[in-house]
Amino acid sequence: MDEPLLARTFVELADTMVVGFDVIDFLHMLTDRSAQLLDASAAGLLLADPRGELRVVAASSEQARLLELFQIQNDQGPCLDCFRTGQQVSVPDLAEAAERWPRFSASVSEAGFVAVQALPMRLRDDTIGALNLFRTEPRPFDEAGKRIGQALADVATISLLHERTLRRSETLNEQLQAALNSRVVIEQAKGKLAERFQLDMDDAFNVLRSYARMRNRRLSELARAFIDGSEDVPAARPAPPHGS
Repeated sequence: MDEPLLARTFVELADTMVVGFDVIDFLHMLTDRSAQLLDASAAGLLLADPRGELRVVAASSEQARLLELFQIQNDQGPCLDCFRTGQQVSVPDLAEAAERWPRFSASVSEAGFVAVQALPMRLRDDTIGALNLFRTEPRPFDEAGKRIGQALADVATISLLHERTLRRSETLNEQLQAALNSRVVIEQAKGKLAERFQLDMDDAFNVLRSYARMRNRRLSELARAFIDGSEDVPAARPAPPHGS
């Protein structure tokens, strides 16, 4: 494991006091780093909205985002079970879970993934979401990796709650709802960029994210400006995910 990257990740997850804290970029950093540090092929993150319904708010790849959407739409999968029970769900070989989640197992296998680890986003008895890790090889996540993954999810959860406390004018539900609303605009901007420059969705997101950082802009603000035509995003070679 990359120990310097692990240490840097914990510092970044814990530091929500920086000016211009961007919850969407924060959650994407969590999925990117989780996949890198825990030897996963991809990662996705679901958070509950104010009504308690799960929404996809971040993923390390477009493929992972679509799989998370599939779980929600079909009301089955390890991430949903993890959220509902507040407990980790380990599936080292999805072929053995076909009866438990028939539609999800078939879909995730078609995507090339064969193992899943779901980790709850929780503080004590309050579970606000779940982090999903996917692998392309049928093998379990080791106990040390699961402990580190849970620690990453726990620190991120505490940081989100801490941000709410720092900004007393907002509630956690308002913050999460804003993140969900921003996600819709970002998806629209990704699609527009992908069509304009003939990029796949992952590269389109990396172009948008890199340009937002270069201009010191929030992802959601830049995406909204790009969609309404008040600001352009130039063609660029997509940068690798943050921390690579």
